[in-house]
Amino acid sequence: MKQVLITGASSGIGEALVHQYLKQGWQVVACGRNDARLQQLSAVSPAVQPLRFDITDPAQIAAAALQVTQLDVLILNAGDCRYIDDVMQFDGELFASVIQTNLISAGYLLQHLLPKLKRGGQLVVVSSSATLLPFTRAQAYGASKAGLDYLAASLRLDLQQYDIGVTLVHPGFIKTPLTDKNDFAMPFLQSAEQAAQRIYRGVQQGRMYLHFPKRLTLLLKVLALLPDRVWYWLAGRMDQA
Repeated sequence: MKQVLITGASSGIGEALVHQYLKQGWQVVACGRNDARLQQLSAVSPAVQPLRFDITDPAQIAAAALQVTQLDVLILNAGDCRYIDDVMQFDGELFASVIQTNLISAGYLLQHLLPKLKRGGQLVVVSSSATLLPFTRAQAYGASKAGLDYLAASLRLDLQQYDIGVTLVHPGFIKTPLTDKNDFAMPFLQSAEQAAQRIYRGVQQGRMYLHFPKRLTLLLKVLALLPDRVWYWLAGRMDQA
């Protein structure tokens, strides 16, 4: 059986990915902090290996990695999304926390899990379509995800010699416990199951870049081609609405 490790597997896209890979006959290492949710997943199938650890704790990552054998696919999916509501009262602790969870933790995960990835395997980095344009209040979230974009692109260059592919994923708005907290309109909202299906299919095809739903991501890409002042004017209008 092929084996995939998924971080953030206890909810949202990560949980949907667990079920998607199980349906295709894979062995799944399901990682997260919520032990009860992980045990529920392991009760679904003996092919699920629950692995509880906090991605912000390097010692826990190192200990958990000792329980992992060789991997065919490694999916870095876990993350946090919080906003800076008052830019003039910039929350440095919130900024540092989001950067730690979304970006710094990726370095420790790679340190301990990348050596487990087989030749011919695939590393999957789940970022965000928020990196395509700057958005209001998203200083912490956007900066962390932009860092993941560069990390994935640079890794792709250096992992070629090991025959390991890298897939960067830019989801749009996906219905998860994180997005349920959003207090703004989320156009073209998709389910976690839809996102998981797209990711699984793209990874199987060895795609370097996945973005969805394209009705949203292509619109953002077009807007990004316009002069900066156009987007800042539009974003300002949306913020006032």
